[in-house]
Amino acid sequence: MTSKNRLSYPGAYLIALIAVSVTVSMVFFPEDAFLAAVKGLDVWWNIVFPALLPFFIGAELLMGLGVVHFMGVLLEPLMRPLFNVPGAGSFVMAMGLASGFPIGSILTARLRREEMCTKVEGERLMSFTNTADPLFMFGAVAVGMFGLPQVGVAIAAAHYLSSLTTGILLRFYGRKEPNSPEEQNSGRLIRRAFDALYIARKKDGRPMGQLMGDAVRNSVNSLLMIGGFIILFSVIIRILTIIGVVGVLSRLLMSVLSPLGLDPALTPAIISGLFEVTLGSQLAGQATASAPLVQTVMVAGAVIAWSGLSVHAQVASIISGTGMKITPFVIARFIHAVLATVYTYVLWGPLAPVLSRYSVPVFLSLEQARGPAALWWRTYHLGWRFLLVCLFLMACGFVAGTAKRLKVFVFRR
Repeated sequence: MTSKNRLSYPGAYLIALIAVSVTVSMVFFPEDAFLAAVKGLDVWWNIVFPALLPFFIGAELLMGLGVVHFMGVLLEPLMRPLFNVPGAGSFVMAMGLASGFPIGSILTARLRREEMCTKVEGERLMSFTNTADPLFMFGAVAVGMFGLPQVGVAIAAAHYLSSLTTGILLRFYGRKEPNSPEEQNSGRLIRRAFDALYIARKKDGRPMGQLMGDAVRNSVNSLLMIGGFIILFSVIIRILTIIGVVGVLSRLLMSVLSPLGLDPALTPAIISGLFEVTLGSQLAGQATASAPLVQTVMVAGAVIAWSGLSVHAQVASIISGTGMKITPFVIARFIHAVLATVYTYVLWGPLAPVLSRYSVPVFLSLEQARGPAALWWRTYHLGWRFLLVCLFLMACGFVAGTAKRLKVFVFRR
């Protein structure tokens, strides 16, 4: 068996059996499969496609214009010590924080294909930049599913804290593997950043019209792939529910988590969240009538951090051909989910009542309405958050780089 194909014989048979079973189940339950597919299509067309398309196009343009290289030089002193990734990873991090998954994996794969990071660095980077966007956690989950705006602060704070903690932990992953070359410290940091932007733009060489056309085409292709996965997993979840697999998994999970004090009403949310993040969060919100509120919020936070096998499959497809493995990503999602649960429990008691005062009222209406106005306001607010994160990171990188040069200067004196 070649190095490119390490799949064992039992693994090949198992995958084939699962594919045949899903196909046959669609034949036996055509109406349910059709309704589930329509539901997945509705989510993709009305929410995912218009919400992510501007950010995908913007990311493609910024990479082609050399802005990523500019941020890479400027933020090398910050990203390398904290997360052991090149400075260009700051752009991926900012985009992930602003617009949510799976854009972090898409941009990481792009960096890897352009040889701006090594295989291990790419695996580290995509594993902690896979975050949910704030409007989803505040609007869709806290307001739409829980009906409690104040829980959004606890969910979002725990989500981002656990994401950063995961990134710091992953800096030790593959540390024996070679990293990409670090930026030289000679010369002024700002000047070197602008020089990197110019060199990258000159190397790209595409005229602006071609660059915009490529950005739109690549973004639409990526979103078509994401839409296919959303529809497929919507059908799979429905089929598994009908044939009773979800019920069996719920009983098995309850036998494990029941001694830990988990309310039985939350097992459907965990099982559904294993496959799809939106459905799992919705079932957690519905369980507030019978389960303790803190447990429902903890489960919702874990489901959002895990992000569902649907997103995992999207990431596996996105990184194909880059040499990066999906295994570190899946392990990081589990770590992220555990840490999000712990942080939610910690923040819920002493900090949640204080943080709830800072809930942003505009979040309460964005996920409720549809149409051009709602999509415009969503793009506006997420765009502002992307710019604020970029400015904050660049300021931190400039301070870190200046401090590093001062230390070198003092040492030489």
